[in-house]
Amino acid sequence: MPASDFLEDEILDHIFSAATFTAGVTLHVGLSTATITDSTTGTSVTEPSAAYARVAVTNNATEWPASSGGTKSNANAINFPTPTSGGWGLVTDFFIADASSAGNIYVYGALTISKTINEADTVSFAVGDLDLTVT
Repeated sequence: MPASDFLEDEILDHIFSAATFTAGVTLHVGLSTATITDSTTGTSVTEPSAAYARVAVTNNATEWPASSGGTKSNANAINFPTPTSGGWGLVTDFFIADASSAGNIYVYGALTISKTINEADTVSFAVGDLDLTVT
């Protein structure tokens, strides 16, 4: 899965310059209605509206158990608020950021299947469905 330009720089500086990088205590899983790229930021990402909010997930080994074979997955369901007012439109991508709004995107990816989210739909990543890999 791709890392943002922000995270790539943080990792390189951390590993090769011994610079300090402290990951957030809480991560925020978000959705996007437009393609995310390495240069997309927490401010420029195109998120849904109509009762949408990023979902806060504690950044620890309980929520994100140890990786295996280069993959880490969510241990608990990640449930978004119920869409209102006509829904969220076509959701194509997801991301993990360090803030509930704006902030820095760490990693991102395209959904396996883009989905039109209508009013009152249930939107979630089931246990183990949000797979994070390093390529």
